[in-house]
Amino acid sequence: MKFDCIVIGAGHAGTEAALAVSRLGYKTLLLTMSLDSIGFLACNPNIGGTSKAQLVREIDALGGEMGLFADEAVIQMKMLNGAKGAAVRSLRGQVDKNLYHRIVKRRLERQPNLTIRQDEATELLTDGGAVKGIKTAMGFVYTSGAVVIATGVYLDSRIIIGEFTKKSGPSGFFAAENGLAKSLRDCGVELRRFKTGTPPRVHKRSIDLNAMQIQEGESGICRFSFMNGYYDVPPDAQTPCYLTYTTAATRDIIKENIARSPMYNGAIEGTGPRYCPSIEDKIMRFADKERHQIFIEPEGADTDEMYIQGASSSLPTDVQLKVIRSIIGLENAEIMRFAYAIEYDCLNPEQLLPTLGVKHIKGLYTAGQLNGTSGYEEAAAQGLIAGINAANYLGGKDGLVLGRNEAYIGVLIDDLVTKGTNEPYRMMTSRAEYRLTLRQDNADSRLTEKGRAAGLVTDGRYALYLKKQDEIAAVLAKTAEVLSPDKSLEDIFEAKGAAFVKRGYTVGELVRRPEFTFADLEPVIGSLQAFSRAALAEAEADIKYGGYIEKQNAEIKSFLKADNIRLPSDIDYESMTGLKAEARIKLAKIRPLSVGQAMRISGVSPADINVLMIYIGRMR
Repeated sequence: MKFDCIVIGAGHAGTEAALAVSRLGYKTLLLTMSLDSIGFLACNPNIGGTSKAQLVREIDALGGEMGLFADEAVIQMKMLNGAKGAAVRSLRGQVDKNLYHRIVKRRLERQPNLTIRQDEATELLTDGGAVKGIKTAMGFVYTSGAVVIATGVYLDSRIIIGEFTKKSGPSGFFAAENGLAKSLRDCGVELRRFKTGTPPRVHKRSIDLNAMQIQEGESGICRFSFMNGYYDVPPDAQTPCYLTYTTAATRDIIKENIARSPMYNGAIEGTGPRYCPSIEDKIMRFADKERHQIFIEPEGADTDEMYIQGASSSLPTDVQLKVIRSIIGLENAEIMRFAYAIEYDCLNPEQLLPTLGVKHIKGLYTAGQLNGTSGYEEAAAQGLIAGINAANYLGGKDGLVLGRNEAYIGVLIDDLVTKGTNEPYRMMTSRAEYRLTLRQDNADSRLTEKGRAAGLVTDGRYALYLKKQDEIAAVLAKTAEVLSPDKSLEDIFEAKGAAFVKRGYTVGELVRRPEFTFADLEPVIGSLQAFSRAALAEAEADIKYGGYIEKQNAEIKSFLKADNIRLPSDIDYESMTGLKAEARIKLAKIRPLSVGQAMRISGVSPADINVLMIYIGRMR
């Protein structure tokens, strides 16, 4: 059977890739080992969070769909870092995991040009350095001009719980046999072994919620999708989460049984995520801490399973039960699902182009945890870009590459393909050097035009974008207005506890000050009802950070100079005697597309860059 594109895997990366390619008019096959695992939240039942919300909003701005799924399945919304600056504020949504799965599956089922099939890919077919299709476990041969592999943590995976191991995918789903992994190796793709994990789930009736601190949701905050505006459901109508803590007994139980932990006795070979450690790892690494936070989160509105965030583990079941029952409020906990670690095959992302295409196999793209990342949001972002670029490849167009100055997605992919990763990669605000201009509130302003050019932003979405841009321009025009130093303005200063000097103030001058907002000034500047909250929030952030953004734009200009100096694809780095040995090896392996990318490769020094610049100058 013939398709234009085949997507292997229906997790968060695979679904975005399949929707993108099929929406762009190409006949697409989405292959999954289980229809029940489509869009499944195998670990934490939430979307967003610090830096991850920026990714979701960028996906939405480009025309992807994770934000729409999350908004429909949400049962609690919060704004993290709300008291801090706009650059680090991040939306977080607790979602109903079963509903989320159903929403994603229904969306895929209704998508034209998309065929969904339950089967397992076992062999990648290539010819002359280009992908030609796949073979499956059921004996089918599907041909195609492009393939996107998004196998998540399923590739040759096994779960580990103490001394117990089993060949399995997450949450009891089947593991992919080693056929596809072997085929990738036979095609020259370098694979490695990573590990992740998940905490236990306990029955709600066995929890003493009164012993914990309630964590309510918020109202009046933005949603994930710009199509949906703001979240106005009162907090008391949202499903609460709870905060509790480990105890000294928790620490003692883990220390007494640490020799039985697969992480410490050598049973686990894969590298785990440093930024999401297991509870035993936290106890051992931070021995001086008296307690650790544990969050109790509902898995959905139709279940009594509660997710124990912060208690990821691979300890034996008997030890897990003791550990969980040593936590405040969980003394009588009934574990419904035990925690486990999962090992799986993934590839070295240094083998990828910034388009997420495999360098030595034309038409082959990879996305998600297969590329060494962790997290639903990182996976969906890669899936969207891989899907767009697979479609561009089929159409003979240039690939879409987002710069580090344009999007968190650009930072994520550049980090992977330029620096590689020796552990499951997690997006963080600190990785984005231009985060003042890469805020979640302005993702649509940054990326909607790119999504429109790619063909994924609908007319309705684009109309909303243009309306918001007009509103922002009108709001910014107000900043030049001079306010009279009358009693009304003095009252506003007094209410804010600010010293009032009787003189004229421009609106922009006051909004730049941390204590004032446009809403505070409404009595003297007139009603703001004509402007959406989204337009006001973005304009306000641009004004308050104006000086810093100006400096950052200067840095971006310098950054782009180096990124715009292209490097020929056929440079023989091995013959460049002026380069250090390490630089020659790294440059020959990664084959950067520009001097800017070469500068970001670990092991390439400024002296090596000077050698490259001299070489380019001689070529010119």
